[in-house]
Amino acid sequence: MVRFIHTSDWQLGMTRHFLSPGVQEHFSQSRIDVLRKIGKIAREKRCDFVLVAGDAFDSNQVDRRTVARALEALRDIQLPVYILPANHDSLNAASVYTSTVFTASKPNNVHIITSSDPIPISNGFEIVGTPWFAKKLTINPLSSLLLELQPVPGLTRICVAHGAVDIFTPENDSAAIISLFQIEKAVREKSIGYLALGDRHSLTEVGSSKRIWYSGTPEVTDFRETDAGYIQFVELGQDSISTDSVSVGEWSFLEWERNLLSTDDIDVLSSELKMLSNKERTALRLKLSGTLTLTGKGKLSDLILNSEDLLGSLDVQESELAVIADNTDFRDLNFSGFVDATVQRLRDKVAAGGDEGMVEREALMLLMSLQRGKK
Repeated sequence: MVRFIHTSDWQLGMTRHFLSPGVQEHFSQSRIDVLRKIGKIAREKRCDFVLVAGDAFDSNQVDRRTVARALEALRDIQLPVYILPANHDSLNAASVYTSTVFTASKPNNVHIITSSDPIPISNGFEIVGTPWFAKKLTINPLSSLLLELQPVPGLTRICVAHGAVDIFTPENDSAAIISLFQIEKAVREKSIGYLALGDRHSLTEVGSSKRIWYSGTPEVTDFRETDAGYIQFVELGQDSISTDSVSVGEWSFLEWERNLLSTDDIDVLSSELKMLSNKERTALRLKLSGTLTLTGKGKLSDLILNSEDLLGSLDVQESELAVIADNTDFRDLNFSGFVDATVQRLRDKVAAGGDEGMVEREALMLLMSLQRGKK
């Protein structure tokens, strides 16, 4: 029996354009911190090693500071860590794994998989990897490897690879796509006992054998990911397997769509925002539709401003949100004379719509705010 952590797609050094510089720094540090968390879990579960199925780094041009901090975190894991180079950090001439900072600082427990030569783990178990030597390939190296591997009595192989399996991509005619049929055939014939995959950032079981998994990224990287923030704990025997998905991520990237028709709807949205946990590590895309009065829009603007102070990132899309000037907006404001005439002129332009109407709407809201401030 061997126990190990399957993880992938750390994407160390990744930047997100929607994060401000200060928030980006916290995001980057979280991607380093999760490595120590992985090590702690691996030790608690008495693992033999940690297996990284590609894209540990987001780029071969990642900065020195990120490399040095990552290696220091990996040193703290105190278990062997096997890293597969993949498309983001391939073993080309500019590879991060042959850089001066990496080779000078690499701890002894970190091992880069540089070929498909077997790596003995313990009696009866070995790792076989398929490193990438370029960012783009004409054929996925796993496909070639599976044609060569033959079952060996008493030997269980843990195969580690990176790339897209055909059932998850419309481009399944590409030579770089991995055939699920080919993988499951190798599993049935016991050429491999477990396939640790990277590339897909959401935790995903592949096929029905229970032996083929994408671990997903341990910290979310994109709004499209449905099950990011996990690592996979694997117990593998000669004829048995059990897996357990462990949540380790702290960041959330959320997309909400809300239809606002009244201030009551804004109150509901406010309650939803208050219920968010770990706000400083939450990036939210908020798509709004519906129709609000000027008063309602003012209340919404205040809510958005307050939320921006708390959330890691807030992107509000209001192209489908209409704002109208309602008579209730001006009740008890006591506009008169020139100001009243100006308000009426602005209301007419708001009603006409268009880009100019948006400017006039903001002017009306400012007038209303100033008038209410006098009362």
